[in-house]
Amino acid sequence: MKPIDPSFFHQPTLELARNLIGKNIVHEHNSGLLIGKIVETEAYMGPEDRAAHSFGNRRTKRTEVMFGEAGLIYTYQMHTHTLINVVAGVEGVPNAILIRAVEPVEGLEIMKEFRNNLPMKQWTNGPGKLTKAMGITMEYYGKHWSKKPLYIAEGGEVSFISTGPRIGIENSGEAVHYPYRFWETDNPYVSKMR
Repeated sequence: MKPIDPSFFHQPTLELARNLIGKNIVHEHNSGLLIGKIVETEAYMGPEDRAAHSFGNRRTKRTEVMFGEAGLIYTYQMHTHTLINVVAGVEGVPNAILIRAVEPVEGLEIMKEFRNNLPMKQWTNGPGKLTKAMGITMEYYGKHWSKKPLYIAEGGEVSFISTGPRIGIENSGEAVHYPYRFWETDNPYVSKMR
């Protein structure tokens, strides 16, 4: 596996969110090689999206990376979880794509250990779960998804992709209905079926 060409990230945010489905996240962790196929994403459209951290061009220490070039890694903490995103869109317009779920591909014994021997279907079927399973921490904030040791690589074909509203954004007004969530249809590692 090798990092995807940085030019891949230079496409409209919603297209990128869809085209990430089937790609692989690769983490060359000190415990071993960890690979997960991306099976679910959510796009956040920056200034005009009430569900986005950067709604209204809100610029904070946490959101600063979202104003950078497409392909940067945006990590943030939610409760005890690290969540990972792909910065998207045009530089200066703070869009991001949350990686919601991956399907374990390689490094299964390590993932099992990192997830405390839970059943395999529970290792990576959520944005906080997948980072734990893959050993991804806040240290990658501001790095680029095309650079080792944490990168996105090409993957296989995906037959069907479903689209629908995002999850867990109940207090975001009309944005709760936007069809900005993409997932591999019927994949058992998707966080929630709708």
